[in-house]
Amino acid sequence: MEIRSFAQLLIFATFIGLFGWTITNQIGGTQLKLKSTEDWLLDGTGLTIQGILIPLLQATLVYSLYQHILPVHQGSLKLSLIPTFIISFVVVDYLYYWNHRLLHTKLLWKVHQVHHTVTQMDVLGTSRNTLWTSLLIIYLWIHTLFIYLLADPTGYLLGVSLTSGLDLWRHSRLIIPANTRLYQLLSTWLILPQDHAWHHCREIHNYNYGANLKIWDKLHRTYYESEKLPSIIGISSSLNLFQKLLFPFS
Repeated sequence: MEIRSFAQLLIFATFIGLFGWTITNQIGGTQLKLKSTEDWLLDGTGLTIQGILIPLLQATLVYSLYQHILPVHQGSLKLSLIPTFIISFVVVDYLYYWNHRLLHTKLLWKVHQVHHTVTQMDVLGTSRNTLWTSLLIIYLWIHTLFIYLLADPTGYLLGVSLTSGLDLWRHSRLIIPANTRLYQLLSTWLILPQDHAWHHCREIHNYNYGANLKIWDKLHRTYYESEKLPSIIGISSSLNLFQKLLFPFS
């Protein structure tokens, strides 16, 4: 229970830090002032769903589901901290890569399109989605499954919190300059904000599906590389607020 509280605190602290940076940053602060009421509603609702409702669903309904269908397997996986962290940060990351690509197929794109209506990279838009989109994202189901199966989920939860923190950062404008050693260290393997910005680019959003690691996009030839940010972010949409929140079909 303590590690869960620590993981949630880490994610919350990351969000507060990035939001604080956005407010104090000249460009970020200007973007916030220009956000429409509809954008604030979409982003605020998405963050509430992801930050409160989804954790509650994982801790209650989904966890109870596994207790019902896998009653004798609770705590049956006895793995140490490092392997469980690798499962969370690497293996589940690969599963998410394909989950994300599936959301970009003709079958599910209409559901996922709302996330791509953000017109500026902004930590508040990290969880902008149709309200029930989370039911189609593997994290809801796979994280709860491993927490249920693992005798000690400490390493796994650390991977979850790191992934969530990186997700917030990836959607922000806190860019590491390309001429720094830190950029050289991270850019070869980690999805950076400028990488994910190109995923949100209006023209080429069918690239850079990965969450944590670039290897999956490079392996499957869906990686687009540029040290710069795209000039136009976000797709145009004729959906009204009700459609974006509940029924994204026109």
